[in-house]
Amino acid sequence: MKTEILSTRKYKVGYEIRTEKIFLDRHKEGDGLCPSIQKSAYTPTGDYIGNSRDAHHLIVKKGIKPELRTPTSNVCSIGFCEAEQKWYGWSHRAIYGYGVGDIVKEGSCPATSGWTDEYLAEHPEEDKGLPVGFEAKTLDDARKIAIAFAESVG
Repeated sequence: MKTEILSTRKYKVGYEIRTEKIFLDRHKEGDGLCPSIQKSAYTPTGDYIGNSRDAHHLIVKKGIKPELRTPTSNVCSIGFCEAEQKWYGWSHRAIYGYGVGDIVKEGSCPATSGWTDEYLAEHPEEDKGLPVGFEAKTLDDARKIAIAFAESVG
């Protein structure tokens, strides 16, 4: 897949919208490269947030500053809300915020990895779930819960 940036609009609140021409490889159908125009949101450092509606909801409506879950992630799925003093985790399915004092409960998303037991038996390193009873005593702990939530719903 090849991408060409056609235009960029930067917003003062901390994100930019890029209009991109995406060339999808359609060799299976014999068509070669097939262009498509798409608008995508990015952080000021170039990390992908999602579409413009998602970025507006996260940044403008909720006051969240998106960031990558891990250095090797390719999509922002966690972020901090200064006003609420909460770390949020999200995917296209769900969003939830965690602050100091929050506890991981039985059956909650951060308590599970999102993988099947069979898969985890073969790949235990993929289990990012936190133990039931884990309490966010600091904002860094709350960030860990948000990461586990984003991992489980992603």
